[in-house]
Amino acid sequence: MSALVPAIRPVAMRDAFLEQVWQGMQRDEMIYFVTADFGSPVLDKIRRDFPTRFVNVGIAEQNLINVSCGLALEGFCVFAYAIAPFITMRCFEQIRVNLALLSTVRPMNVNLIGVGAGYSYVMSGPTHQCYEDLTLMRGLPNLHIYSPSDHLGAESLFARCLGEKRPKYLRFDAQILPVLDPSNDDPATGFVVRRQGEGLCLIATGFMVHTALAIAGHLSARGIAATLVDLFDLSDFDREGLVALMRRHSHLVSMEEGFRGRGGMDSMLFEIISRHHVPAPMLNLGVEPAYSFELGTRQQLHERVGIGEQGALADIVGFYKGQTAVSGGV
Repeated sequence: MSALVPAIRPVAMRDAFLEQVWQGMQRDEMIYFVTADFGSPVLDKIRRDFPTRFVNVGIAEQNLINVSCGLALEGFCVFAYAIAPFITMRCFEQIRVNLALLSTVRPMNVNLIGVGAGYSYVMSGPTHQCYEDLTLMRGLPNLHIYSPSDHLGAESLFARCLGEKRPKYLRFDAQILPVLDPSNDDPATGFVVRRQGEGLCLIATGFMVHTALAIAGHLSARGIAATLVDLFDLSDFDREGLVALMRRHSHLVSMEEGFRGRGGMDSMLFEIISRHHVPAPMLNLGVEPAYSFELGTRQQLHERVGIGEQGALADIVGFYKGQTAVSGGV
């Protein structure tokens, strides 16, 4: 059984990852960093120590992709950094043409770092929140998607970014999240089993792994031992392994901090269920497909849009016990 690890001080995903980038740039002169006028204390170190391999393109995400593509075609391993909705939506055509399409014939290593997944920027409203990125990025061939659940997971992605010569999207939370137990992590599979149970299987990604972990605790108190899968690789995970795990359960629940039923992780899992004839029904929990301008804490916002701990718990219990009034399904 996996749990939180209070002994490890949690830090922001971006800081943990950028620290790895800074260390990597000391060893490898072919690492280049590009930002769209978005900073952090660690980024200040990169700009100070590697001024010839750092460029700020300004508030111009389209140009961020153009510059990154050009550098990658010259052999650089490029890290491009911006707020999540801006690095995915504002420059979507450039990502499609310059990265997804062009990488079909010209291998390149461009790593898009999007900070602010889901409701991370709770006080900034829907313009800076990001519920559509999984849908958009999943729609592009040749683009690899990572969605870690804590800073250790984010940190571990750096080695993959160096080793995989293809475009990638790293979906980072802007808030500092509790650290999850890394003892049973097996990065090669693309997912981590955080809790072992039977009957009910929760499959979550990013921030929702923490919500799922809390819900699994509530379920345990009710006599329901749920399995919890942290699916951090949304492109190249061990599909056969996940299918085998899904087959061992009678009920499946997907949990994501993105629009429900709009092409995100739930659509991917529904396709797997259909193609591999997995008999278990699945309840997909995600953000109610609508925009809201109300402010509040992340927990308050989550309850309003259908992915809060209390509302999700009620939906899951109803689903598992066979009740029909389930608000979280498509």
